[in-house]
Amino acid sequence: MWLIWIGVVLAVLHFAKIGPLADLDYWWALPFGLALIWFEVIERTFGLDRKKGHDEMDKVKRKRIQQALGTFGKGKGKGR
Repeated sequence: MWLIWIGVVLAVLHFAKIGPLADLDYWWALPFGLALIWFEVIERTFGLDRKKGHDEMDKVKRKRIQQALGTFGKGKGKGR
């Protein structure tokens, strides 16, 4: 995500003709290309996108289990 923010800053500086980026032709677009490679190739290759999804599902599952165990034994019919 930080590559996208760097690209936005560089693009704004380039189009506003501020600093040394005013004269550069395409270097301001480099972070966008790197971000594209990261999100489309590297994350999928190493399974980082699936890992994030599994981590979120595990967090919800643990919360649901804790809630179920917290209410376990507190219902009616106790002491039978």
